[in-house]
Order: sequence, then C-alpha cells, then structure tokens
Amino acid sequence: MSSEEKRDRLPFEPRRKRKKEPPKAPATAQSVPPEPQNSSRRNPNDSSLAAIPDRVSKRMVRRMALFSGIPTALGISSFFIFYWIVRQEWFNLPTVVVLFVSLGLFGVGVIGLSYGLFSTSWDEERPGSWLGFDEFQRNLGRAIAAWRSAKQEARGD
Repeated sequence: MSSEEKRDRLPFEPRRKRKKEPPKAPATAQSVPPEPQNSSRRNPNDSSLAAIPDRVSKRMVRRMALFSGIPTALGISSFFIFYWIVRQEWFNLPTVVVLFVSLGLFGVGVIGLSYGLFSTSWDEERPGSWLGFDEFQRNLGRAIAAWRSAKQEARGD
C-alpha cells in the first residue's frame, strides 16, 4: 500500500479486499460438525471497520438536516405563502407557478440529502469546512472509485 493510499484510507474502511470463498461441499451424515469459533480470536477492529463512527454519523445527520431540511420546509411553506398571496388578492398566481416553485424546492431538498452526506468530513478527527466543497469532491471521488471497482469485480475482471 502506497503512502498516498494509507493517507486517503479512513479508519472504518477495510485494509484489503475480501475474496469470495468457494462454495463448501454439502455436509454428509459422516462429517463432523465444525467447532464453534472462539470470539476472542477475532480481530477487535473488525466490527469498527464495518460501522461509521458515531462522530461522523452525527455530523452527517446534521448536514443532511441542514441542506435538506431548509429547502423542504420552504417547499411546504410555499403552499401557505402562495395561498396567502392569493387570498390577499395582491395578484393572481397560476397554479403552474405554485407547482414549479414547490417542486423545485422539494427537488433541492432531495439533492441536499446527497450533498449533506458527501460534504461531511468522513475523517473522525477532522470536522471539515462549513460548506464542505473540498470534502464533497474527495468523498464523491471515493464513492465513484468504489462503485467502479465493485462493478469490475462483478464482471470478473
């Protein structure tokens, strides 16, 4: 593993790729059942590799709530605001305007979920920047690389 790979690897990412085990032969009546594995032999870090650290997951939830919650709340409130404008007879709004504005705000809320997830610093010790542009680029690059390698493994390359 090069020093660049070590630096980019997160604490909860696996160190090496797991290889698929060949299928086991069906058990016969004459075979001896396997002994239960001793849990003390397992590496204590294995469970931490599969889970997102608590600090990082709380950071993700906060960012997702911020970047998704504000546009979604505006999308919901837009119905009431447009209703109030029409009731006050300030001007007549076509229903298509209400549809497109609320649909656009809900769409921004959905995009905000993804941005909130990818703009979070996945490093447990580093909180990252407020808007998270650098973290977004880094994490999206990691996700795309992981998807490509999974696709290549599925093809058998």
